[in-house]
Amino acid sequence: MSRRRLTLPAIVALVLAVAGAPSTTAAPAAQDAPPEQWRGYWADAFNEGIYTPAQVEELVGDALEVNANALIVQVARRYDCFCNRADYPRTDAAIAPAPYDPLDEVIEQAHAAGLEVHAWVNFGTLWNSATAPRSPDHVFNTHGPSAAGADRWLNRRADGTELVGNNSFLDPANPAARDYVVGAIQSIVREYDVDGINLDYIRYPDHSSTTTHSDWGYSETSIARFQAATGRTDVPAPSDAQFTEWRREQITSIVRRIYLGIFEIDPTVRLSNDGITYGFGPQSVGGWEQTRTYAEVLQDWKGWLDEGIIDTVVAMNYKREWMPDQAQMFAEWNEVLADWQGDRQTVSGPALYLNEIDDSVQQVHDLLTPTAAGNTVAGWSGYSYANPSLTAAAGSPAVKDAERAELAAALTTGPDAPFAEDAAVPSMPWKEDPTTGNVAGTLRLRSGAALDGVSVTLKPVVGDGETRTQVSDGSGWFGFVDVPPGVYLAVYDLPDRVVGAPISVVRVRAGELAGTRTPPFIGLP
Repeated sequence: MSRRRLTLPAIVALVLAVAGAPSTTAAPAAQDAPPEQWRGYWADAFNEGIYTPAQVEELVGDALEVNANALIVQVARRYDCFCNRADYPRTDAAIAPAPYDPLDEVIEQAHAAGLEVHAWVNFGTLWNSATAPRSPDHVFNTHGPSAAGADRWLNRRADGTELVGNNSFLDPANPAARDYVVGAIQSIVREYDVDGINLDYIRYPDHSSTTTHSDWGYSETSIARFQAATGRTDVPAPSDAQFTEWRREQITSIVRRIYLGIFEIDPTVRLSNDGITYGFGPQSVGGWEQTRTYAEVLQDWKGWLDEGIIDTVVAMNYKREWMPDQAQMFAEWNEVLADWQGDRQTVSGPALYLNEIDDSVQQVHDLLTPTAAGNTVAGWSGYSYANPSLTAAAGSPAVKDAERAELAAALTTGPDAPFAEDAAVPSMPWKEDPTTGNVAGTLRLRSGAALDGVSVTLKPVVGDGETRTQVSDGSGWFGFVDVPPGVYLAVYDLPDRVVGAPISVVRVRAGELAGTRTPPFIGLP
């Protein structure tokens, strides 16, 4: 949904066409279209930037100065919202008073300037203050330390820790918490003309005892669901391979569900995530499965690209160019980001605040250099708008403004400037001209209880599809993405003492989301 500014010749041509007169302006040749390359800032909401209409105007102007075409704007930091019409409660931050709606303001001003707006939503971070949120509806108040059992949505470490300082985290295995997140994200897509949703902290937390596995995932609800899924009765160790894979799948399955939840509301909206790139890349550590991304925080963004449940991985490739080992890390991650895109896209996001401007410009050149396989990432996203350089990070507002202007000049002027010419946000042919469809459904008993952990196999009857299997989540939900058109059987491996037709017929059409129309099952006493 890229919105570019209309030029004067284009406006003249449009007016003439509406009036029925022949156009005096020839249609631009295809080769004159700007190249596709993502360029943008992350604009976090812990710093000023969207707190007032004037700040938004400055943000949009600064983005245009760097020749950007997209903004990733933090809308939901810790289950609060810089908006008025989402399921998340309005933030406690010192924004202009209601009815001011920061997200509305950003969308209006950015779209008028030809910039896309991607609403940045934190998933795993619940709250980070000793003072509770003011809103009684905030999930920290309703499902935080005062709640118990399944109503307690806090993630827990193996040692019983739930708070790291004042930071609390969401349990990604809690079914009700997952339902809430999906609904809240859908509410943003439904209520606001966003071009995309950007997921941050879509993983298990940091603060583990090692870089080889996660210590998190030990809430009562999480352990009970794992035991029910596996038949085990023990509490697994953090390094337990089966438990680790089960936890990793909790993250993957919620990404799948968010992807199809957004598709249900608006199929054109892009889903991106902030991909982890801790340490050295797969080339140095022995493969993807040995990276801290996959092993420690259980974020399989490579698998998400392969499955097609993410449109764009915007990697947090935060490395210091002036340190040789970190420059190597930066290069290694850029290589795999470029080569692993498949049918989707990746963007490299350098840390502006860790580098001076010359090094940040060098990193742009580096990430746009083709790999040995001839691939490049889809573009650049600078972190962050608030602190555009190492000098700016420790400087006054005036210094930050000056550094931002200097960065823009370095990126857009001169013979080697990487952003001298206009570029368009990369298109998504899998959404704009789809050749596949999607399938989703929910398995429940007549009582309303969810059927958790049921294997669902999608078998082709007519068409060129392949047999695929997924497992229902704690709400009974399952989904399949990028399914070739045709007729399929959805076959359910029902648990003992559950009665009902174990098969549904599903017709898949390109560009659509097919439901399984599965009737409720009967649970025998």
